[in-house]
Amino acid sequence: MTWSHPELFEFDEKGYPTVVAGCPPDGFSATGQLWGNPIYRWDYHKKTGYAWWLKRLSACFNLYDVVRIDHFRGFDEYWAIPYGDPTAERGKWMPGPGIDLFQTVRKKLGKKEIIAEDLGFMTPSVIKLVKDSGYPGMKVLQFAFDSREESDYLPHNYRNNSVVYTGTHDNETMRGWYEHVNRRDRAFARRYLDIHSTKDIAWKFIRCAFMSVADTAIIPMQDYLNLGDEARINTPSTLGGNWVWRMKDGVCTEDLAGKMCLLAKTYGRKK
Repeated sequence: MTWSHPELFEFDEKGYPTVVAGCPPDGFSATGQLWGNPIYRWDYHKKTGYAWWLKRLSACFNLYDVVRIDHFRGFDEYWAIPYGDPTAERGKWMPGPGIDLFQTVRKKLGKKEIIAEDLGFMTPSVIKLVKDSGYPGMKVLQFAFDSREESDYLPHNYRNNSVVYTGTHDNETMRGWYEHVNRRDRAFARRYLDIHSTKDIAWKFIRCAFMSVADTAIIPMQDYLNLGDEARINTPSTLGGNWVWRMKDGVCTEDLAGKMCLLAKTYGRKK
């Protein structure tokens, strides 16, 4: 896309990026994160009525019923780093298209099923953008059980217009998380979920997700199978060994399917 439509991105006359994406220094990284991917030229996209975005989303909805937009906060503000910098430290926040893009999508494509990946540090303006868009945000149970403070990811704090996951592709499996989390957070999870046995531990969290008021619950197959981190999909910021897990033939038995179906019926999640 960058070579065929360079006008869509922040490139100079020689075709080199002027800025690249990343995120600023924080508690996880003193120099920030330098991702290095090109940044959209939002003034151009606005001038064209977001024509490329409309084509892209239309193509997605020809394939999928629901589309999740990752890094949703970048549509409010994004961290732009001078091209060639060795770290993300000299970047600065730049304004994204905001609600204008999503109002155009609604006007041109109609009401579509879109999930806003609103994880990470949420500023008031990002929270407002998610709310104004009307899209459901994400809740991840693995982020909920921080014994030090109250968390928005605890199910009793959910709103209906949200999507709950036990974990995403970037998380440990639920069993892996439980086995590796610190003792205080594990104790909090046990207390919150009234856990007395660790047999089929992932199902305790699955049931919790299904019981919540979130309109949608999404459970990775690894958690239905109660697998450990040998089945983890991806470890962020690492190379090698990611995206290689495959479900073996025959492991999704009739008994397992029946258990999944019963849970969905019990909590009114079967359409």
